[in-house]
Order: sequence, then C-alpha cells, then structure tokens
Amino acid sequence: MYKTTRNSFFKIPVLIGMCLPLLFWGCGSGDGAKDAKKKEAPALPVATLSLSDATVSTSYSALLEGRVNVEIRPQVDGTLRKIYVDEGDYVKAGQPLFQIDDRLYREQYNSALGAQHAAEASLAVARLDTEKLVPLVQNKVISEIQLKSAQAHLQASRAAVEQAKAASRSAALNLEYALIKAPVSGYIGTIPLRQGSLVIKNQSQFLTLLCDVSEIKASFSMSEIDFIRFRQQYAGSSIEEKLKRVAPVSLIMADGSRYELKGRIKTISGQFDTATGSVGIEALFPNPKGLLRSGNTGKVVVESLYKSVLQVPQAATVELQDKIFVFLLGKGNRLKKQVITVSGTSGNNYIVSSGLNAGDTIVTTGVEKLQDGAPIKPLRSSGPSAASRP
Repeated sequence: MYKTTRNSFFKIPVLIGMCLPLLFWGCGSGDGAKDAKKKEAPALPVATLSLSDATVSTSYSALLEGRVNVEIRPQVDGTLRKIYVDEGDYVKAGQPLFQIDDRLYREQYNSALGAQHAAEASLAVARLDTEKLVPLVQNKVISEIQLKSAQAHLQASRAAVEQAKAASRSAALNLEYALIKAPVSGYIGTIPLRQGSLVIKNQSQFLTLLCDVSEIKASFSMSEIDFIRFRQQYAGSSIEEKLKRVAPVSLIMADGSRYELKGRIKTISGQFDTATGSVGIEALFPNPKGLLRSGNTGKVVVESLYKSVLQVPQAATVELQDKIFVFLLGKGNRLKKQVITVSGTSGNNYIVSSGLNAGDTIVTTGVEKLQDGAPIKPLRSSGPSAASRP
C-alpha cells in the first residue's frame, strides 16, 4: 500500500538540515536577551570633589572632678563626739563638720594661758625692779653691776612671756582643731567613720572628701598627632596665647546627653606621657546647678577648623579590613576601587588626607555591591557637589 521512491529518501535529510539551525537559533535567542540585560550598566549618582573648609568634632573620654577636692583629716587625737553632716550634704565654708573630744585640749589651753599670765606678772615685777635701780645707780648709791643684773633678769622675763604666749597659741590651735570646719563650700562625700570612733592626726584614712563643684574639671588626654594639629590651628607664640583663641568645648555626659553649658580648655600638661604618647588637658565647665559631681565620666568634644580639605560622604565609602574605600570614576565610565586615609569627620562626611585629589569623581551612593572595573552610567548632579557638603 505504501509507495516509496528513491527521491523521497534524499529529500528527508535536506529538510532536517534546514530545520536544525532554525531550532537552535530559536532556543538561544532568549538567553542572549537575558545576558544583554544583565550586562547593562547601572545608573548611579556621582560627584566631583573640590576643596572646602570643614569643622571637625573630636571627642575624648574624660574624668570629671570638682574644682577643689579636699580630704578632711584630723589634726589632733581623740574620739569623734559629734558628726554634724551627712553624706551628700552641701556645706558652706566655715560650717562645722566634726567635733573631736576637746576636754583634754581645753585643759591644756587653760594651763598654758595660766602660765602665760604668770610669766607676764614676773615680767612686770622685773620691769619695776629695773626702774627702781636706775636712779640709785645714777646717785652712786649702788653699783652698776646690780642694775645690769636686774636688766638681764628683765630680758629673761620678756623671753619667758614670749615662750608662754607661744605655748598658749599652740594649745589654742589644738583646741580649735578639735572642731573641724569646712575649708571650702561643697558637697560631702563618703563618711567612713562614725560617732565614737578613735581618730589620730596624720592617719591615712580621711574623715570625708569635700568637693567644691561650683566648677568642674574635665581631665582628658590628646594624642601627639591630634595635639600638633590642635596647636597649629591657633595663632600665638605660647600655649597660653593659643588657649585664649580656642573655641568653647562641649561635654557629653555618660547617658549620651549633651551638658547644657560649654566650657573652656584651661591647662595643658607640660610634657607627654611616654607610656601612652599623649598629653594631659583640663577643661573647666561651670556647674551652677550642681548637676555634675566628682567621679562622673563623660566625653569632651573639641571642635577644630580644617581649611581647604577634601570631604567625601560616609555613604560613599566601604569599610573592609580596617580600610576605607571609595569608587573612582575612570575612563570609559569604569570604576576603580580606591583606598583613602581619613583624618576626621565633619557631620556626615569624612575628611580625606590621602588617596584622592580635587577634581576626582566618585560614586556617592549605592556602593555596597559595586565591583572594581565595573561600568556604570554616571548621574551628575547639577547643584553643589554632594561630596563637599557638610
């Protein structure tokens, strides 16, 4: 029933050969479109760098202390009879703090005062005896030797009076020391001893620590490099002259809040600490409300002005293995991954000390997944350079 001719066998291979290329072209055309889509360069914003001035805020960990911290110690021996204050009380200069049993010192003072009065009476008698002998010697009733002897006795009596007065003053001081008063105004610290405790002069343990916190000293350290930059910013032939030109500093308290009043840097240590390579600095903050206390911690924020520097947004950088990178726009709109050195921060910008030059163009956002050498479509801003904005 089926009829096959010779020519039919030759026609079938020809048809298959013509269809195969069309089949393979149809299968591969979809993948080619996908690859082309994948290779399409992303459009990213770029900015050209230029020099500008920047204000850099650098924070340093600080220990806070009162303007005056006085260790209250006994200057006489005895037992504590009274404690007039409690821990945390605010006291004024001259206010009584502690009373040491003064009965012994009161008796010593009375005894010394009596000895002084006796010496003064002896002096009066010696003076009368000397005055009485003067006319007798002039009239040659008695010899001059008797007058000289009386005068020597008068001089000894004067010395005895001075000695007695010194003993009285010493006894009066001991009696006065038995009542311990506040040498300055401030807040009472810890009171380790209690009423009835035995105290001795020159003991290692103090009765309390009295802190004058009307002003607070914030002590911090600055590295040698930071100090050199800090010193070069201000005119003046001496550190004292430079400090007069330093802008007020701020204080960040332990909870992260900013203290409402600003302070000023008052002193800088005369030498560097060889162990840490840093120099000690003290800033003084007013504390009229007593919000700050000795022993608090915080951070002193020092603002420095950098002139004609390069700035890049922090969002334009990538950190990897303690290095900071940006993506430079090169020839053919291809990217180059460039490491930079940062000397500080100004707002949301890094201040670049090396790795970039004015006129360089960098990608400003979307840099997290970029690769070195990848092409992009740069989107240039018509406004001010984003890389130089504070």
